[in-house]
Amino acid sequence: MPAIVDDTYAEAFRSIYTEFLITARDPTWVAHAANAATGNGSSTILCDCEAGISRFVGPGFDASFATPDGRPGAIVQLHVPRFRKDRVTALERSALVRISQNVLTCPTASCFNLIESENSYQMGRKIAYFGDGFQRRIERFGRPMRWIPILGGEFVLDEKLGYADGLMGGNLWYFGNSVDSALAAAEAGVAAVRKCPDVIMPFPGGIAGSGSKAGSKYKFMFASTYEKYCPQLVDNPKANSQLPAGVKSVMEIIINGRNLEAIVEATQAAIRASVDTPGLLRISAGNYGGRLGKSFIYLHPEKQPALGTAST
Repeated sequence: MPAIVDDTYAEAFRSIYTEFLITARDPTWVAHAANAATGNGSSTILCDCEAGISRFVGPGFDASFATPDGRPGAIVQLHVPRFRKDRVTALERSALVRISQNVLTCPTASCFNLIESENSYQMGRKIAYFGDGFQRRIERFGRPMRWIPILGGEFVLDEKLGYADGLMGGNLWYFGNSVDSALAAAEAGVAAVRKCPDVIMPFPGGIAGSGSKAGSKYKFMFASTYEKYCPQLVDNPKANSQLPAGVKSVMEIIINGRNLEAIVEATQAAIRASVDTPGLLRISAGNYGGRLGKSFIYLHPEKQPALGTAST
């Protein structure tokens, strides 16, 4: 019997994001570079940004996406909430650190910009200073790039790195009658989302096993455990449990992306892929009544306003 899908919505909020392509000699080294560049990027609560792999492309992955150098690649997104006053500099710092420390250092890797925008960072020039005066401007693959000599050979990256408006905070909650059932459902959802373009899932394996609420009883904490949905607090009167009967575990998928359309598509793909998971009791989502964001992703597709119109 399919799980109940709540008549509710996930509440996404605006971000600025950058998107770049990492290529390398073979799929193994692409994965090493992409995984390193997106590490410690789960939550904007304490991470410098939310980071994730959108998809793997090129030879050995998706040959319909032609990488500039004809090698296998991974598309990576980094998101910073738009409500941060320092959002532009914060995103630049995140990209600078991650490309210079995790892509430049990866054997055979190169880096290409994927957002053509008036808003951009001089990323190539800044990272090229690592060349200690031996770096050069070059024209390669029909685009201006920076060339840096390294011990392994060379590192090339685009002159500029563009950024644009995106969305963060799309989400799905999976309520299972056991840890295994909740996790199996979330894994099925993640597998479906990975086939959708233009989105990322920033948490480990795409899944958050410790969904949080804003604020805490401790003034120094920005966020804390969502006690109302912790199965082991169901009998604690202080927790004021909101869990449906029989739920023993809750897993969450968080989805960030280029736009509302991409997150809506990914959300519906995840629901279709997971709703029949044995032991899954309910699929829901977190929202704050529009207090956090103004982009709503409805779990019942017929409730979704026509894309391109306001969703509130």
